[in-house]
Amino acid sequence: MAEQGNLFEGQDPAARAEALRREIEHHSYQYYALDAPTISDAAFDSLMRELREIEAAHPELVTASSPTQRVGGYVGEQFAPVVHERRMYSLDNAMDLDELDEWMERTAEACGGALPPLCCELKIDGSSIALTYEDGVLVRAATRGDGTTGEDITVNVRTVKDVPLRLRDGALSGIRDADASIELRGECYMPKTSFEVLNAAAESNGKQPFANPRNAAAGSLRQKDPQITAHRDLSTFVYAVGDERKLVAETQWDLLKWLGEAGFHVNPDIALVTSAEEVHEFCRKSLERRDALPYDIDGVVVKVNSFAQQEAMGYTARAPRWAIAFKFPPEEKTTLLRDITVQVGRTGKLTPVAEMDPVLVAGSTVARATLHNEDEVLRKDVRVGDTVIVRKAGDVIPEVLGPVLSLRPDDARPWSMPKECPSCGSPVVREDGEADYRCISIDCPAQALERLLHWASRGAMDIDGMGEEIVRRLVESGRVSDVADYYTLDEVELAQLQTGRTNKEGEPICLGQTIAKKLVAAIDESRTRLFARPLFGLGMRHVGKTMAETLARAFPNMDALMAATEEQLAAVDGVGPKIAHSTYLFLRTPDNVQVIERLAKHGVRLADDVEAQAADALPQTLEGLTFVLTGSLTQSGMKRDEAGAALKARGAKVSGSVSKKTSFVVAGEAAGSKYDKAVALGVPVLDEAALLHIIETGEAPTADGE
Repeated sequence: MAEQGNLFEGQDPAARAEALRREIEHHSYQYYALDAPTISDAAFDSLMRELREIEAAHPELVTASSPTQRVGGYVGEQFAPVVHERRMYSLDNAMDLDELDEWMERTAEACGGALPPLCCELKIDGSSIALTYEDGVLVRAATRGDGTTGEDITVNVRTVKDVPLRLRDGALSGIRDADASIELRGECYMPKTSFEVLNAAAESNGKQPFANPRNAAAGSLRQKDPQITAHRDLSTFVYAVGDERKLVAETQWDLLKWLGEAGFHVNPDIALVTSAEEVHEFCRKSLERRDALPYDIDGVVVKVNSFAQQEAMGYTARAPRWAIAFKFPPEEKTTLLRDITVQVGRTGKLTPVAEMDPVLVAGSTVARATLHNEDEVLRKDVRVGDTVIVRKAGDVIPEVLGPVLSLRPDDARPWSMPKECPSCGSPVVREDGEADYRCISIDCPAQALERLLHWASRGAMDIDGMGEEIVRRLVESGRVSDVADYYTLDEVELAQLQTGRTNKEGEPICLGQTIAKKLVAAIDESRTRLFARPLFGLGMRHVGKTMAETLARAFPNMDALMAATEEQLAAVDGVGPKIAHSTYLFLRTPDNVQVIERLAKHGVRLADDVEAQAADALPQTLEGLTFVLTGSLTQSGMKRDEAGAALKARGAKVSGSVSKKTSFVVAGEAAGSKYDKAVALGVPVLDEAALLHIIETGEAPTADGE
């Protein structure tokens, strides 16, 4: 590799700076886009140093597109809305080759009976971005958002080294109107090795590691400090244009070629094919190479190559008809099962947990996975010492599929649930008709910790900042033993709470005044939550968030609920005898009653204002309709439970699963299997805009779509 000398001696500062920029851009393209550097890192650094020196001496020569401006110190108002040039659609998924073949059959029929040329590309598992260039210069970068409007992340994307700040010489000739703006699209990802380094640093600093490289990339792009983004080692692959009519290119293949020539990092693993057999072969080879790639992929994207044919095929409400994402099956790995431990939950439920040698599965390291209950352990016949097969259900939740029997050691024995609670030593019982064992001791410390965490969780009292480490320390110090104790804490004692860590001098590190003040404010704020929230937070068996709301509507204060008979509870629509029994027993247990009385004494709201509820009640125009919400509601910023509450306020039911009885499925960003099931069952699918209209007006679409 030849060293680069000073090529610009004798030029005036402006000409020299411009020549340096061109030279640096050329070598950046060779390094980041082509992975084929032609000079050493030291020589590249020397060129950059020259340019910085010139710009420091002549500030008037600094341009926004200069390579020296990639990492800025400016931190301003971040994430302003950006309207995309054209909507950024999601892709429909083919979960197996049969579904992929069905799409190709539909495509052939739409294109006159013959399968048109198709472009196959790897499906990068990252975060979608849109890059806008004006007169060849990067002026804006945005997230995908809801597909119509994204967030402005320009200042952060400028730090990503393989994103050209201006298009390469000659690239403007590929744009029909060179002076017009053009939006180019791709995926920002974090290489596997960079992800491992990032998580190792997080864990050494006592911080929560990222779940997978995709989350790490998305989080890095949305940092308020671009310096953090700059040190996250992000990369991109660019593969699309917002409006193909602005380009001279007439096919996806030619677009990819032009993108590479313009300076973008284009994935080299692409193929132009003309038959289903070739598509199958590309998918097969891509799956085989999945682990060997330096970045994560979760499938293959197949597109009709011709832009004219794409335009003719058009779009559904959610996705283009001319493209499909063939999703890979969940990644499976083998590892050694070292032990089966038992975790005690807040209701006393004992859950067996597989403790395994750490293994990288679908982008993150897995060392533990729930085995659910004793029956499941016996059904799968997993034993300590087994080599087990692990995957992530939905590429998210670790799951043990079963053992590799041929590798089972001779001393492996079937596992059974212990007869005593591993936390407190009390007997455990299994009620008739149930799969779960439970600890029956109300003094069980494991249950206390889980109950305290549940009370502070977002779905319950939402005490911001009251995480597991702080709660554990409060329990260990004897300061908190039940949820009512939260409301006796003050700033002074919280500030002095030891975290369990020490400084360089070996002195204990305490929580500190700033965190203590925020915690006390969050605790005070939680006193005002609506009655259903503390009902859910108490952790009564079988009383989830929806059931707590049902009970709060039927019994608007704690006194009324505690006075209700078991028969009165069971008579409430949706409650039934099982839930009525567990609720009745909980509210007549002396220790629980004492906690509730102390909560009331400390000002926790245990009643809803019936008159105010009646005054604020909305017309029940959605009564009889059932909604299912899936995906993220990025347009409004609402959480799904907030949207669900708004629908319920107008009389609707909100379910967690799709069936033929479902009235509407609301599909937000990254909608998953519920959307697919709705389409298969013919259930109407609404976008977020339709949801907002329904919430605002109480008017749902009619059968004819009006």
